[in-house]
Amino acid sequence: MPHIDLPPLPGIAGLLAGYPLTAGPLNSLAEALLRGPSPLTPAQRESIAAYVSRRNECAFCAETHGAVARKLGHDDRSTAGPADADRLMGALLAIAEKVRLDGRSVTTEDIDRARAAGADDRAIHDTVLIAAAFSMFNRYVDGLNTLTPQDSGDYERHAGALAEHGYLQPPR
Repeated sequence: MPHIDLPPLPGIAGLLAGYPLTAGPLNSLAEALLRGPSPLTPAQRESIAAYVSRRNECAFCAETHGAVARKLGHDDRSTAGPADADRLMGALLAIAEKVRLDGRSVTTEDIDRARAAGADDRAIHDTVLIAAAFSMFNRYVDGLNTLTPQDSGDYERHAGALAEHGYLQPPR
């Protein structure tokens, strides 16, 4: 049961529907972070969001963004081979983990490791901002005890709409 009166929608969807004044800016932020111009693919950015959400133990966000990342997995515009892509994501997720805990813990060595794996300034910037923003989204969703579906099919259906239409659609 949510801590406040919300429409009977899961996770952030209930918050966005219940508080439309903040829905627009939050949806715009998610759209810019996860679908806007970036050297990282939407699948990579969704994977960062899912990782941060999982580490923050926000089940709704982790399941949703993990499912979106899987739906977008075929859209890899990277020219790097799988080993290079894994090395890049490993370095970026290490940065995301530090930002999730305390942004001040990111070191020059972390940035150098990401650069050596192929990250440019924009990829590093985007990783830090996604990690910071999703820590906020996770705390928003969990801090108000929003509804968390137990059926994985709910996440897959929602992920299909997000993968196809992005974040500027009204909540369902």
